[in-house]
Amino acid sequence: MTSNSFQLGGTGFGNDKAPSTGSGEGDFTNDPASSGFFSENFKRHEDLKAMLDGNKDNLKLDAMKRIIGMVAKGKDASDLFPAVVKNVVSKNLEVKKLVYVYLTRYAEEQQDLALLSISTFQRALKDPNQLIRASALRVLSSIRVLMISPIMMLAIKEAVMDMSPYVRKTAAHAIPKLYSLDPESKEQLVEVIEKLLGDKTTLVAGSAIQAFEEVCPERIDLIHKNYRKLCNLLVDVEEWGQVVIVGMMTRYARTQFVSPNQEGAGEDGKNFYESEEDEDEKEETEENEDEPKKKPYIMDSDHRLLLRQTKPLLNSRNAAVVMSVAQLYHHCAPKSEVGVVAKALIRLLRGHKEVQYIVLSNIATMTVARRDMFEAYLKSFYIRSSDPTHIKLLKLEILTSLATETNISVILRELQTYVTSTDKEFAAATIQAIGRCASNIAEITDTCLSGLVHLMSNRDESVVAESVVVIKKLLQMQTTEHKDIITHMAKMVDEITVPMARASILWLIGEYSERVPKIAPDVLRKMAKSFIDEEDIVKLQILNLAAKMCITNSKQTRLLCQYVFNLAKYDQNYDIRDRSRFLRQLILPAEKGPLAKHAKKILLASKPAPVLQSKFEDRDQYQLGTLSHILNNKTTGYKDLPEWPEEAPDPSVRNVEIPVPEVTTKKSERKKATKDKSFYSESESSSEDEDSDEESDDSDEDEESEEESEEESDDEDESEDEEESEDSDIPQKNNAPPKQSAPKKAPKVEKSESEEEESSSEEESSSEESEEEKPPPKSKASKKKPAKETKAANQNNTDLLLDIDLFGSSNGVTSSGGTQGSILTPSMASAMSNLTISGASSTSSSNFVQPMNIPLKSYDLLNRMTGNGLGITYKFTRTISVFSPKMVSIELTLTNHGESPLSGIKVGKKTLQPGMEIQDFPEIASLGTGASTSVLMAINFNDTTQPAKFEICTLEQTFKVSITAPVGELLQPHTMGLQDFTQQQGKLKGMTENTGKVTLPKEKSDAKSVVTNVLTVANMLQVPSSESDTVYRFAAKTMSEGVLVLVSVSVNEESANIVVNCEKMVIGTMLLKDLKSLLAKS
Repeated sequence: MTSNSFQLGGTGFGNDKAPSTGSGEGDFTNDPASSGFFSENFKRHEDLKAMLDGNKDNLKLDAMKRIIGMVAKGKDASDLFPAVVKNVVSKNLEVKKLVYVYLTRYAEEQQDLALLSISTFQRALKDPNQLIRASALRVLSSIRVLMISPIMMLAIKEAVMDMSPYVRKTAAHAIPKLYSLDPESKEQLVEVIEKLLGDKTTLVAGSAIQAFEEVCPERIDLIHKNYRKLCNLLVDVEEWGQVVIVGMMTRYARTQFVSPNQEGAGEDGKNFYESEEDEDEKEETEENEDEPKKKPYIMDSDHRLLLRQTKPLLNSRNAAVVMSVAQLYHHCAPKSEVGVVAKALIRLLRGHKEVQYIVLSNIATMTVARRDMFEAYLKSFYIRSSDPTHIKLLKLEILTSLATETNISVILRELQTYVTSTDKEFAAATIQAIGRCASNIAEITDTCLSGLVHLMSNRDESVVAESVVVIKKLLQMQTTEHKDIITHMAKMVDEITVPMARASILWLIGEYSERVPKIAPDVLRKMAKSFIDEEDIVKLQILNLAAKMCITNSKQTRLLCQYVFNLAKYDQNYDIRDRSRFLRQLILPAEKGPLAKHAKKILLASKPAPVLQSKFEDRDQYQLGTLSHILNNKTTGYKDLPEWPEEAPDPSVRNVEIPVPEVTTKKSERKKATKDKSFYSESESSSEDEDSDEESDDSDEDEESEEESEEESDDEDESEDEEESEDSDIPQKNNAPPKQSAPKKAPKVEKSESEEEESSSEEESSSEESEEEKPPPKSKASKKKPAKETKAANQNNTDLLLDIDLFGSSNGVTSSGGTQGSILTPSMASAMSNLTISGASSTSSSNFVQPMNIPLKSYDLLNRMTGNGLGITYKFTRTISVFSPKMVSIELTLTNHGESPLSGIKVGKKTLQPGMEIQDFPEIASLGTGASTSVLMAINFNDTTQPAKFEICTLEQTFKVSITAPVGELLQPHTMGLQDFTQQQGKLKGMTENTGKVTLPKEKSDAKSVVTNVLTVANMLQVPSSESDTVYRFAAKTMSEGVLVLVSVSVNEESANIVVNCEKMVIGTMLLKDLKSLLAKS
């Protein structure tokens, strides 16, 4: 019974197969111990083959769906190829589509079977359904057999002429496949690509450019006549087509246009005035020689078209599109316009971490060359604990590159928190970043050095090791002695085990052994004991230390040096053996040779300080957004970005004429179009419709040209709106024509779009003149004159108000009530200059000094030579601005030194750092010859010493000027008592305290001189204290953020100790520097 049952069970396992699911998983449902598992007769996918061989379309469709599902999961379905290929002739459309999808995947693997069906594919190319035609061409191009390349060529040529854009798109995809199979067919394929490039359908444009890039990227002449069309279609092309087109346009722009950032671009006035300073003879010769080179740069209209049409793509949802536009602007746009991509790139940082990595890598490269672009988005690069390490390192790199004197305090505060991270690699990179900041910004070097020394007591060994390495590099940059730091590091040699840190300490001790003569020999003794167990990098530094000590302190270390050389002589590493032999002959030669005399010069020569720079410094050689840029290595297929040409090639190659066949065949259609939709208004066109056919024939060409000019003027109006023209009449005029011209675009379809772009540059001037000449008749109304008078009256009232404020501040008139807002009250400085203190009277027990008069320093804003007779000076009034309490009030004095009056003087375009604001002075209608006037303006410097750049405009000329505020003018006086001052000063210790000592001249050591000098440097208020006190205290707050600034000057006979306390370290450092320079002057 048991044997029979076993046999029955055996046959059951061997013969009964579980039904296949069609997914390939049924093969493993049998018992592995059964002999049936190894049976050769067992076949896979029997049920699917049976379904495909049947006559029912629904079973075939179900089978094909399951097969495509297997392919999508990555499972092998190649053994079903014979059963599937038979169904190519199926009349069911859904089955046919799926069969073509399958064949596209496996046609390259099963070439012999696919060749048997070529006749079927050729018949399918004539199918009425566009999807079948496209699928047949796709399968045909997937058969990688050289023999059928002529058939593929014929199929592609037919598909290019197909009525369906989808089929033409598929033909464009087939071109690179045929080219890789048969490179000799390139000439024929170039002709096909030329036809595809002329296609006006957005569906085809991207694929055509992709084929062009892979087959003949050097044939830039094929792009000329299609350039303007591609620019105009770009917004409507599918996303991946946009990426390809923008990439191609980047290379095209670099070969066909001149660099927009060339020297002298837009600086005609500078070149003119520079030539005046030269000698007369040199000026004549150089002007004749360099005349063509000094022509002002004018951007090509096609270059501007490309930048204008790609700008909307920055709002794309596809990160690749945004990245491609960003690299286009980075490589091809003027410096002043590249900043528009910053906001779009910051938006991409909200995406997946893979996208973040690519975007951050490109931003890191851009910040090296253009730091200003991303300063406003500093907080977007703050590191989150959830960020992966590679994202943290990139953000850290960008933060370090963005560090400036104004934001370094914020960045250092961030870096202090990052050092405590549990991620050791990130913490070490943070310490390196602190070192880079310290080397780039001199004001914080000492602060960072002391912070790094403090980190050497950290429990984390990797943090300590990295701190030692960075300190070593910083000490090389410092010329002053740092004996204490070197001594502290020498004591830590036994505790630190990281080889790189130990080697750095030994190098420092050897290089500066003369500063620590007692410690260096002891360190060498310890290192000689552990020489055998050290790493190779440490052994090399021990050898160097022994050699240097033998030179500087031969008595104590000569024997130690010999001992170390003997140990190294038999080391396993040949580098160490070679180093020991070399140093032995140099330091301890048997016979003194010529080199032994110069051993000290060789080993103890002054070494250049290491340059701490960004890892992305050299990546700008690669095009942004490419794989080569990410890897920092030239990859296969990468093409270098061409250099800008010195002279632009002929722009007329992009002009396209109307083809002759189009004019002859479609003349009758254009006649109908011109009759239906005329250039003129409805009333005029209705009367013209009643004219004879002969008149319409004669005026056909005239109407087309007029219609074209109207379209171009509309385009020009749009571009003027984008450039934000200040003329109010023109925008009102521009809003009307589009409504009238919209229905007239129909007859224009037959014409080439490139022709419209061609005529735009010729008709710009005429359209602008016509628009500017039309408004005056409309504005001649009866109310025009009274309006002018009221406007002038209002302006006079404004000037009167400002004059009153100016008069008050200059004469020191103070308000007695104080009920009006703080904006209208005079500042403490003006009150002090008139020997009065608001709300308090001086007592005999106070050391409060009342300066007689503090003159306001005047600065030149515009020289009368540079300004063609217009001279402007400015001074800081130290009064609270009427516009905003955060703004610094500035008085401008304008003088006309010229021979003719000036009119329309106002503030023009402003170029400001993030957070800055400018309140313009009222426009000066006229300034007569020899006349002078004063006006008030206000600037919010955002508590920085960065210059505020803007333009001073007259009706004839524009002058670029800038105002930089000394750090003392960024303050406003703050009233404090002595107790409050001491309490606040106690809170601002450590990194927020700056101290200095200065020797006072004898005539300036009295209290009055000290206080006057301090108040001359900074707009502050003295804090009263006892009469016997020789410490003079001053308090103020910054204008913009209200940060407290405290200054105390302690006078001791002929010297003074100055202490400045401020949270903003840069302001404190610069204020201390200014105070020291003025107090030390005799």
